[in-house]
Amino acid sequence: MHTRPIRFLRRGEPVSLPNVPPTRMLLELLREDLGATGTKEGCGEGDCGACTVVLAEEVGGRLKYSAINSCIRPAHSIDGLALWTVEDLAGPSGLHPAQQAMVDCHGSQCGFCTPGFVMSLFGMYQNHVQRGRTVTRELAQEELSGNLCRCTGYRPILDAAQTMNAYPRAVVDEATVLAGLRALRKAPQAADAGAYLRPDKLADLLRARSQHPKAQLVAGCTDAGLWITKQHRQFDQLLDVTRAAELRRIETYPHHIAIGAAVSLTEAYAALVHERPQIAAFARRFAGLPVRNAGTLGGNVANGSPIGDSMPLLIALGASVVLMHWNKGRIAHRELRLEDLYVGYRQNRIAADEVLAWIKVPRPVAGELMRVYKVSKRWDDDISAVCLALRLRIEDGVVREASLGAGGVAAIPARAVRTEALLLGRPWNQSTVNAAMDCLRTEFQPISDMRASADYRRHVLGSLLQRFWLESQGGASVELESGPPA
Repeated sequence: MHTRPIRFLRRGEPVSLPNVPPTRMLLELLREDLGATGTKEGCGEGDCGACTVVLAEEVGGRLKYSAINSCIRPAHSIDGLALWTVEDLAGPSGLHPAQQAMVDCHGSQCGFCTPGFVMSLFGMYQNHVQRGRTVTRELAQEELSGNLCRCTGYRPILDAAQTMNAYPRAVVDEATVLAGLRALRKAPQAADAGAYLRPDKLADLLRARSQHPKAQLVAGCTDAGLWITKQHRQFDQLLDVTRAAELRRIETYPHHIAIGAAVSLTEAYAALVHERPQIAAFARRFAGLPVRNAGTLGGNVANGSPIGDSMPLLIALGASVVLMHWNKGRIAHRELRLEDLYVGYRQNRIAADEVLAWIKVPRPVAGELMRVYKVSKRWDDDISAVCLALRLRIEDGVVREASLGAGGVAAIPARAVRTEALLLGRPWNQSTVNAAMDCLRTEFQPISDMRASADYRRHVLGSLLQRFWLESQGGASVELESGPPA
């Protein structure tokens, strides 16, 4: 197996580690190679947050901070970035406000989850407190949703989040960090042994894909990381799409927005919510913040999990994907409707030399009704039992367009084509809705598993359509916008 060195900043100083295998996780590197054992290993799959660390990169001349799960993050992916672990926060004058607030508010229970909570608080501190923004209870709940406390100590932890601004400021020397990051970029690069490829331009990425069609494509690794940590799979080569500058952009056009495959879920959903504010509560429930910070919309779509929440939404919105490849010295592309991308469970139409480069999402139109519903056992940080997204365009009381995307009810993310056909051209009334509910409940053949029975899934599909009807008639939304009580 080829290896290559990793260079990053920690405590403002460059760190260089040689001969790191492509499948070595950041958590392993921290605990076993650097002795940074304050970062804990809990679930090994990005669910509990015990392994949370904070990364920073230069964006627009300043640092952008992101809390991420180190257990499913390939170590090579932090090359050229700045890293903070729980050992890096305290200074000569004492504990960091995130740490001191946890102490003073009695936020540490058994203590195992505490380092992860502290690091999420540190990310919150840098992104909000240091920019003069108030940390509300609601914001704290949202940004700590990816950190689990088994001792049910959430109330004092939320208190700690809200009181961090009461302590003397702890300032990161951003000028020094920025200078260090720029120095890393200018330093001579080691010869690329082909173990972990991370081209910084789209053309180079596509060329690398054509030259290494068997390399495993990765983005945020929020699912691919589990193939390594849970399935113990090994890959000789990983090809990382997240450094390609063109794919890190969101572009707005008159009739659609184009989201690059390397755009994080956090940024992608912010753009979708900007277009359609009614999906804000759904966006907050997509995994926890560390997963949204690391994962990408392109990776979620290419992965094609039947319980992935992005796809039902995008299908209902009429999204398409742009697949690109290198062909005779130039970039070639083709476009598919999102629902046509999938051919079977975790199987798609992406060729061995292609990269899913863009997701194109139509903008709202007049008369559009749009909702997306997620049903899961937990409010936060949980996988859907059923996800249903609905977009209708009503004119003069008649359904002129209908688009429904469903997740958790088939082997692939699916479009409810029979139900759409039933709705088209019919009056938008309770009689039509009743017929559509019956149709929707028979359109799919879901399975029973640990999350829900097949009968439950079928029943819920119809009930969500009834809920959509009631809300379209002015009924009070039953979406718990701020989540459950603290």
